[in-house]
Amino acid sequence: MATIAAFLDSLARRTRPDRAAAWDPVGLQFGDPSREVARVAVCHEVTEAVVDSVLAQPPDLLVSYHPLLFRPTTRLVAGPTPAGRAFRLISAGVATAVTHTDFDAAPGGAADSLAAALGLGETTAFAPVEAAEQIKVVVFVPSESVEPLVEAMGAAGAGTIGNYDSCSYRSTGYGTFAAGEGSDPTVGEVGKLNVEPETRVEMIAPKAREASVIAALVRSHPYEEAAFDVYDVRSNHGLIGRVGAWKGDLAGLADRVSEVLGDVGMRVAGDPGRPVSRVAVVPGSGSSFVSAARSAGADVLITGDVDHHRAVAALDSGVAIVDPGHAATERPGMSSLVALVGELGAEVLDLTGDGSGPWVRR
Repeated sequence: MATIAAFLDSLARRTRPDRAAAWDPVGLQFGDPSREVARVAVCHEVTEAVVDSVLAQPPDLLVSYHPLLFRPTTRLVAGPTPAGRAFRLISAGVATAVTHTDFDAAPGGAADSLAAALGLGETTAFAPVEAAEQIKVVVFVPSESVEPLVEAMGAAGAGTIGNYDSCSYRSTGYGTFAAGEGSDPTVGEVGKLNVEPETRVEMIAPKAREASVIAALVRSHPYEEAAFDVYDVRSNHGLIGRVGAWKGDLAGLADRVSEVLGDVGMRVAGDPGRPVSRVAVVPGSGSSFVSAARSAGADVLITGDVDHHRAVAALDSGVAIVDPGHAATERPGMSSLVALVGELGAEVLDLTGDGSGPWVRR
């Protein structure tokens, strides 16, 4: 039986939390990582109904798509609030974890599921979101010492890109130095200008791991004084949208969206007779990606939470809008999330239908 930490590590290999938006509190929100896990509940949103269901047959872990504790809190007090629901779950010993924008971007995640449900063809990814702050560490080292140095930096948290570890870039050249009095150079001579063949190694890392990575670099470097640089970088963004082929007009597309996702409050902006050949989808709130959708060649953007002014701006730029609601665009991904948790070997309690948003059908 796996621990919660091991289970979430397995989940992370599929969802890649390092690709989540910087503002998104993905991962374990509360609970004991060392506790064993056999039964996992999955929900779209941690509502009062979800907590009632969880407490009726408590799992070891609750995996939620939407974060329960989205904003910082200084107290957990019982009541019908996110903090109150967290209090109830903690009191019952139920750990809670989140996979959100990382699951949007992940292969087979919420964005792919939405595109597939609507029948889009030949889909590609678009709509980048910036992940947590990253750094790039550049170090110069004798060629024979490259492998142990890369291994040490990797163990400290450097060199992970998506589902790949131990990522580095290497180039060769010559380093120069003049060792001063009192120094003890590993190569070269004191008091002379030394020219030595070296390898330049570049690795990225989360900024939160900067101290650990640099400490590992210094420990594993053979020189008395390791030469290295640290840069703040923006790289390897997650892509939380999909764009694909669709044949028909806007009215027909809206009918398809209504059929698949429901028509509770669905809104359409654009000429119903407009021909449509490329459709972009972003689960949840994706109105900020109108420009990205247009650049990706989309005629229409399907997403939730589009306000009046952004709808007008979208039409001005040549992009029609279909807004079936925030939760509706995420719903196809929930069955994929349940399936994914099941693939990791846990007994699954599917609570994704218990309160997936505040709106109800009339």
